[in-house]
Amino acid sequence: MTTLFDANAPKKATNLSINSDLLVKSRSMHINLSATLEQALSQELAKRKAQKWKDEHKAGIKAYNEFVEEHGCFGDEFRNF
Repeated sequence: MTTLFDANAPKKATNLSINSDLLVKSRSMHINLSATLEQALSQELAKRKAQKWKDEHKAGIKAYNEFVEEHGCFGDEFRNF
């Protein structure tokens, strides 16, 4: 399985603008902003890559589903569930 990003790449400082109340409350709870943002971005990246894959393979998925609907799945005769 390919990774979404290079986890060993160096860190890079950046400026962000976020809701001031959210920032104050997050800091009061000792939330690591960098780690939380990295986790959220990683999840969003995974979601978007999955959607992109589905979009790129839409025709093949549709064709496969139509084939299965008409002919059944390979090995159906051996299933016992």
